[in-house]
Amino acid sequence: MKAKEFDKKFDENKSDIIDDLDLSSIKRLNQVQKRVNVDFPAWVIDALDKEANRIGVTRQSIIKLWLVERLEEHSVRI
Repeated sequence: MKAKEFDKKFDENKSDIIDDLDLSSIKRLNQVQKRVNVDFPAWVIDALDKEANRIGVTRQSIIKLWLVERLEEHSVRI
């Protein structure tokens, strides 16, 4: 498929373009992991653990999830 055909298909939004992409070489940018230590008051840890247990994830997972959600909300507003 030529680029113009692909662009037209994308712009018209008439069908899914995912089948036209080669996903075998896809790379996610800015995915380098860095370790960060953060100190929280005990009540925050307790609240995080309670919510994490409620939804069945780890404390680390809920912190990551909430931070990413907040950053995405913030980036939409900017």
